[in-house]
Amino acid sequence: MRTKLLTLALFAVTLGAVLFYPKLQARHATIETPLPSQHVVAEAPKIDVVFALDTTGSMSGLIEAAKEKIWSIASSMASAQPTPEIRIGLVAYRDRGDAYVTRVVDLSSDLDSVYASLMDFQADGGGDTPESVNQALFDAVHAMAWTEQEQAYRVIFLVGDAPPHMDYNEAKYPEIVLAARERGIVINTIQCGTISDTADPWNAIASLGGGDFLHVDQAGSAVAIETPFDAELAELAARLDDTRLYYGSEEDKAKMKQKVLATERLSAEAPVTARARRAVFNSGEGGRKNLLGDNELVDAVASGAVSLDEIDTDALPEPLKPMAPEEQVQHIAELAQQRAELQGKIRELGESRQAYIAGKEEGAGGFADSLDRKLYDVVTKQAEAAGFEYREGPEY
Repeated sequence: MRTKLLTLALFAVTLGAVLFYPKLQARHATIETPLPSQHVVAEAPKIDVVFALDTTGSMSGLIEAAKEKIWSIASSMASAQPTPEIRIGLVAYRDRGDAYVTRVVDLSSDLDSVYASLMDFQADGGGDTPESVNQALFDAVHAMAWTEQEQAYRVIFLVGDAPPHMDYNEAKYPEIVLAARERGIVINTIQCGTISDTADPWNAIASLGGGDFLHVDQAGSAVAIETPFDAELAELAARLDDTRLYYGSEEDKAKMKQKVLATERLSAEAPVTARARRAVFNSGEGGRKNLLGDNELVDAVASGAVSLDEIDTDALPEPLKPMAPEEQVQHIAELAQQRAELQGKIRELGESRQAYIAGKEEGAGGFADSLDRKLYDVVTKQAEAAGFEYREGPEY
């Protein structure tokens, strides 16, 4: 018993030093930059954003841009004060007679898994010009687990190039948008391309939905810049992922196994630019939930949410089961140290990456017409009504 108490005391001292390390770094950070190691006790305010995305054949450029930009969009949204938890949902839509009418990915803070679903979206189908826009909007409003939390910004971005079928026997956008407004959901529209019949309904949906109408070119007008820091950021992100340990029931661990599999797929298949943007997102407080998921043991022990000696052997992560108690303690302390150091390196490289992009932006005379800037301007204006404040500008 004395040995175990001494071991736990040593762990507490070691872990205290580990947790103090980011606080030393914070002396050089601005007050608006919360640290990932801080334990959040109160429930964070939420930003729920659903993208209803036309995935017919003409939308290939925009779909690829979405795969590239989801992490920078999430980072931009997460830069608000107070720091929100970001949840993203997807509705892919085509039309009747295609392989599907809609495919729904529910709102989730597990953006790795959302991204893995987005990777499966391919442009195909379509025929006549109108698409099943009304069904997409209906699912975006009614098939999502929207937060009921008081401080929240709930928003839909309808993205497509073709008008809705108004000849189908189904709910139409005026009544769907009304239902959204009653639930505090703002609807914005983004028209891609130049089909003239799309502009009027897109404007009407945005106006009725309390949102904005945006217009971009067919490929999406997103900023696409690769930096000299991307490869190292992607590599550091993969090492940061390896510091995670999941505990709990078999059901709990199976759920997190799916998250890990999504992360592994992302690391293997996503372009290096997307993995770099994810690294920066995960290094901030806004990306904490995506990085850790649920029942992550290193963070749970570090925050005091759980004591290692309270966990049944069956509930422990597999790598810890064969270890003696003092080895378990030491292993968790080492992972906590690695995590703090990796997060510090990612933040430093992320600042260098952003400075590099800022130089490109200045050289180009600004990115005012980019999808990135337009989304940021819309979000900052609308989220203010929910009590969020943005100061830094968009992440690219």
